[in-house]
Amino acid sequence: MRILPAAVFALLLATGPVVAQDFLQSFEDFVEEMLPERQAPRAAPRAAPDQPTPVEQRPVVGTDEAEAEPPLPRPRPAPVVREPEPDVLPEPEKTPSAPEEREPERVYQTACPALLGGRVAGEMLEPIAQSVCAERSPLSVTGLWVNGSEIALTSPVITNCQMAGALADWVGAVDLYARAAMNSAVVSVTTGTSFMCRNRLSAADGFVSEHGFANALDIVGFTLANGRVINVESDWLPMSAPEGRLLRQAHGAACGRFTTVLGPEADADHQDHFHLDLGCHGQTCTAQICE
Repeated sequence: MRILPAAVFALLLATGPVVAQDFLQSFEDFVEEMLPERQAPRAAPRAAPDQPTPVEQRPVVGTDEAEAEPPLPRPRPAPVVREPEPDVLPEPEKTPSAPEEREPERVYQTACPALLGGRVAGEMLEPIAQSVCAERSPLSVTGLWVNGSEIALTSPVITNCQMAGALADWVGAVDLYARAAMNSAVVSVTTGTSFMCRNRLSAADGFVSEHGFANALDIVGFTLANGRVINVESDWLPMSAPEGRLLRQAHGAACGRFTTVLGPEADADHQDHFHLDLGCHGQTCTAQICE
């Protein structure tokens, strides 16, 4: 409270204590309003809860503002020490497994009546496929059964079923003639070339021989039960001899059973054997060549 002048104070006392107290209170209020330096400091407005206090206004704990030090950088994280991975042993090499066995593909072949009926002895072979030469149902023929007797072949022949049946018929006719004319049966047939993939007459070019289709046989001669050996090369002539007559009868009998029959009178290439085949001649495959 400020000290009032004595005259003012004496005047107030004369007016009465109540009036003096009201005047003093009004005077103090006036003085406080006119003297801003005596006003109490107002509280700073609170910051909104969602607005962070600026860094420069944050108090430094434990130190004066003058002695506050700038914040230290965060320490680097300690390096991660990885444990060494265990040694991985290589996998043992796998033993290659055996390929799965597959069922063989079915081979479509045709059964041979001559083989089924026992007129020829032999067996079926796998299909032949060599370049252009082929036969789906070849036979390996080792002997014949004709006229109640077995007639051997000096070497097995590879042929088709049609040729095997025609061979049995033809040798049966030759055997009947030998029995009648020479009083001795045929016991074996001397065979030559059967299947062979080549051109006709073994030429470098031209048509493929019927030998290349297991459709031809070369016959060199016969052996009789009495031991007589008859060869085409040596016994074709003289034609008056018993051996010559048998060979000419055999040649003629072949012309009725095969489409191609070539002998010593055909050309020089057939001086020592009969060539027999079932090749197709003419538009209807019924024409025959008999030389």
